[in-house]
Amino acid sequence: MSVVVYLCAAVAEIAGCFAFWAWLRLDRSPLWLMPGAASLCLFAWLLTLVDADQAGRAFAAYGGIYILSALVWMALVEGVRPDRWDMLGGTVCLAGAAIILWGPRAA
Repeated sequence: MSVVVYLCAAVAEIAGCFAFWAWLRLDRSPLWLMPGAASLCLFAWLLTLVDADQAGRAFAAYGGIYILSALVWMALVEGVRPDRWDMLGGTVCLAGAAIILWGPRAA
């Protein structure tokens, strides 16, 4: 379930940040900020649903999912295909996130 929550959080965060990017860098209307801010609030709420005892661990594990999601966003929304270095880096980050989230812990 944590992976699904992380993926939803990543979409919400990237969409929210992209709304600010569009306003500042792509000369879009300031009205883009309203759904962008709502999306960022949704992102923050979603992270509280992750089954982790420490916020820092939940946020750290999320980082790998975020990086992978950002590369997918780049491909689907921006039309830029990730290169082999993007894919290698994303894989390494995703492996790190899995270790953080599911690594054995001392009781």
